[in-house]
Amino acid sequence: QVELIESGGGLVQTGGSLTLSCTSSTHTLSDYIVGWFRQPPGKEREFVARISKNGGSTDYGGSVGGRFSISRDNANNMVLLRMNGLKPEDTGIYYCAADPRYSYMYWERNYRALEVWGQGTQVTVSS
Repeated sequence: QVELIESGGGLVQTGGSLTLSCTSSTHTLSDYIVGWFRQPPGKEREFVARISKNGGSTDYGGSVGGRFSISRDNANNMVLLRMNGLKPEDTGIYYCAADPRYSYMYWERNYRALEVWGQGTQVTVSS
């Protein structure tokens, strides 16, 4: 059973923008820290961004800072990732994750411990 559902991926040219959405029919996302990871072809999964339960705190991975923005709409049980200035190195499968813990020890050091995952959405940036 898929617990988180990602959408919004696709093919875009360098410099373009995409907005990814994460929602769930089984979980109330406002009960969780929600974040995004990506996995480039042949590489390890890497942290992209996370947002606190009320949206008051956000953190970003070093490679996306200033270009990506995470937000949440708890009324619609949704978390968004706005991606601007896309580069070919942003290509990969983007996964949504949710967990009750905010600590970087999980999100940036031990992502396999995060409780809930989606199946991912493909983002491809052409040069």
